[in-house]
Amino acid sequence: MSASSLPKAGFATPEGTRKFVARFGERAAPGHFRERHGLIISSIGIGTYLGEPDAATDASYTKAVVAAVEGGINVVDTAINYRLQRSERSIGTALEKLFAAGFAREEILICTKAGFLTPDGDIPADANDYFYREYISKGIFAVEEIAAGCHCMAPRYLKDQIERSRRNLGVECIDVFYLHNPETQLGEIPRAEFNQRIATAFEALEAEVTASKIRAYGMATWNAFRNEPRAPDYLSLEQMVELARQAGGNEHHFQFVQLPFNLAMPEALMRPNQIVGAKTLSMVQAAREMRITLVASASLLQSHLVGKVSPVIHDTFGLDNDLECALQFVRSAPGIATALVGMKRVEHVGANLKLVEIPPASQEQFRKMFATRS
Repeated sequence: MSASSLPKAGFATPEGTRKFVARFGERAAPGHFRERHGLIISSIGIGTYLGEPDAATDASYTKAVVAAVEGGINVVDTAINYRLQRSERSIGTALEKLFAAGFAREEILICTKAGFLTPDGDIPADANDYFYREYISKGIFAVEEIAAGCHCMAPRYLKDQIERSRRNLGVECIDVFYLHNPETQLGEIPRAEFNQRIATAFEALEAEVTASKIRAYGMATWNAFRNEPRAPDYLSLEQMVELARQAGGNEHHFQFVQLPFNLAMPEALMRPNQIVGAKTLSMVQAAREMRITLVASASLLQSHLVGKVSPVIHDTFGLDNDLECALQFVRSAPGIATALVGMKRVEHVGANLKLVEIPPASQEQFRKMFATRS
């Protein structure tokens, strides 16, 4: 975003996202867009995690985000620590270009995360000195609020990160703000203290919703919601929702969970590890019960699935390309709203946009595939 630009007002709305869908008419296959919390969002989202923190990658991501939105993707995902804040800024530049081209802020779901400590643009010569000057000396966090030497959920820190993300992205309001891998802290602090930190963080995020700086919040996790309940970093979705209810009442804004889901990591669908009331459910089922939208990360496992997709899956989906099959699997899975894919080059975007014109697999196809695999 250029220094002279003002932050863009607004946020994703039902009317705006319907306008986005209307842009594509019959070019978008039935099922590519789906409704969650009143918003119409694409079954594929663009992620911005990988890449060097340099100008060439900045420019590449900006072009990729523009191409993705122009091609039918309206879910844009990032985090403040991705490429040392540079991914957020690349998105900010892309949004500026898209708005100039006639797209409205209300059409696009912008998601970011915070929790990990991150420098600003470049690696500082002395990281300890940087974080002391930038955060500790200003009272934004205290040393005892840091876990694993890298993670913080203190309310003052989260509010600081939201302000930085808003500036980086060039928007007044972030649609979805995630606590980034909060389970990182469970290796160092007792679970009771962890839950208290989550509760306090949720209270701060509810205040940020009231202040119109974010619209909704959630958790972007790695192991937390996939592991068995006995795992030290396991999280109960029911318990997290109860903490949100305590923070924001029955109309709380804890609405999203992001977690890995792909052909090699199907636990969200296949592992019954969540207890809701008296029922033992998979994460997909628990999220449906509790009205939480699930977003899949690592949909292609950074392309590690190439050469590992079985002929059964190719036959089921009628697709020849391994990565197309892998992405079709994720976006078609029941309960998954959006499959995030890292796309830092326009060529990557073009390859993934092919699925915009292909309907997701039917639930009958999906069940047959699993029956054959088992």
